[in-house]
Amino acid sequence: MTDLVAVWDVALSDGVHKIEFEHGTTSGKRVVYVDGKEEIRKEWMFKLVGKETFCVGAAKTKATINIDAVSGFAYEYTLEINGKSLKKYMENRSKTTNTWVLRLDGEDFRVVLEKDTMDVWCNGKRMETAGEFVDDGTETHFSVGNHDCYIKAVSSGKRKEGIIHSLIVDNREIPEILE
Repeated sequence: MTDLVAVWDVALSDGVHKIEFEHGTTSGKRVVYVDGKEEIRKEWMFKLVGKETFCVGAAKTKATINIDAVSGFAYEYTLEINGKSLKKYMENRSKTTNTWVLRLDGEDFRVVLEKDTMDVWCNGKRMETAGEFVDDGTETHFSVGNHDCYIKAVSSGKRKEGIIHSLIVDNREIPEILE
């Protein structure tokens, strides 16, 4: 990977994916790697600017690398996810998902709630869940190993804050991380 020009880490529901881009400005080569696996390879591209589109993760999320000439032989590389700049995508994602990281039985787990679909992901796999209504909101139950888990959704009572989601594992609350 001698022509490596850009690396991005993209947090999706099924995990954090590493995207690497090689651009040979003399050979016209373009290579895209996702999590170390080659997704696109093009040799002898005479047009040095343009875009490469590919999919990332279990949900086949659309990603595009834009190649723009800045001046002379300098190039700028930007990553778009689902048609939005990476920055905008991640800002929007922080509004539509909750993420928790925890350690159970000596193993690390990353739990993600997609608020729009109420899908729960754990270490890259969509979990089987069971929802139930309770006095002060809802609970979405699932298991991680032999641990009982649920995500509790309650109203904050404030219109701007909306619904507050909490992850409970073995009757203890896990603090949320901000990605």
